[in-house]
Amino acid sequence: MSKAGAFDLASGLGGKIDKTEVLSAVEKYEKYHVFYGGEEEERKANYTDMVNKYYDLVTSFYEFGWGESFHFAARWKGESLKESIKRHEHFLALQLGLKPGHKVLDVGCGIGGPLREIARFSSTSVTGLNNNEYQITRGKELNRIAGVEKTCDFVKADFMKMPFPDNTFDAVYAIEATCHAPDAYGCYKEIYRVLKPGQCFAAYEWCMTDAFDPNNPEHQKIKAEIEIGDGLPDIRLTKQCLEALKQAGFEVIWEKDLVFDSPVPWYLPLDKNHFSLSSFRLTALGRFFTRNMVKALEFVGFAPKGSQRVQDFLEKAAEGLVEGGRKEIFTPMYFFLARKPLSDSQ
Repeated sequence: MSKAGAFDLASGLGGKIDKTEVLSAVEKYEKYHVFYGGEEEERKANYTDMVNKYYDLVTSFYEFGWGESFHFAARWKGESLKESIKRHEHFLALQLGLKPGHKVLDVGCGIGGPLREIARFSSTSVTGLNNNEYQITRGKELNRIAGVEKTCDFVKADFMKMPFPDNTFDAVYAIEATCHAPDAYGCYKEIYRVLKPGQCFAAYEWCMTDAFDPNNPEHQKIKAEIEIGDGLPDIRLTKQCLEALKQAGFEVIWEKDLVFDSPVPWYLPLDKNHFSLSSFRLTALGRFFTRNMVKALEFVGFAPKGSQRVQDFLEKAAEGLVEGGRKEIFTPMYFFLARKPLSDSQ
């Protein structure tokens, strides 16, 4: 069960960062990004520090608003956000053909919401790879609460340098996570290495679409808002991800931007014009209450200084995501299913 109350939000803010150093961590994180004069190459060179700071700062906000699964989903009319998120995870498991006894890797697993759901759905053992200590600590606690600690575990490591032998896993997946990699090819090549021959890798990627115009100032602003609000060194085009997969050695079985299969816009939970009781904390009114609650908690000293700044850049991200979705220049669910050949010559 996820954290739900104001006290839990306040106590978790900053993750493993000392509470007296949260403000300086926020300032350092912000300086990586375009709005504060940061450069893409610096973000890529320092991606480990940048992404770690990001998740230390935002994980409690994410869990407070989203629950245990920090991702979007294609959604049917009449379907709740929570239901769509579960179905999104089940779809991935079905595409991978997971079977009882399979050893599965979740690359960039967050606090393990999808990991637990997929393990229970498919009766598999799932290892979550994550480089953020706070998220792993929280994930292990949630595994214990869910009763899956014997079949699901976490490994702290960089997904650009995985600590696993070659040909270890029966399946690998990533849900809106490998977008944090500074280099798609390098990340996919590591996934290829640890995956058994003949087995599959599936992912939902955050990408700019072919409609994105790098020379359009409004498009540039939207992209920069998403990058600062979501801890990204850059956002790749869908075709760049596809090319990186092929260069890494994968055989692409199928790929598609699944936003076009969603009758309900994927960004609806963040749209200020939308109201929902079931996902109230994500609505404009819910975010207004959260913003003022964080302000009050920071004022009285329950939340560390800098917490409101974190809320501010998450708001900026929400605005960028909604606008990117409306203009169809950004997608959080470019899906692909790729297979590692049985032999290098195949």
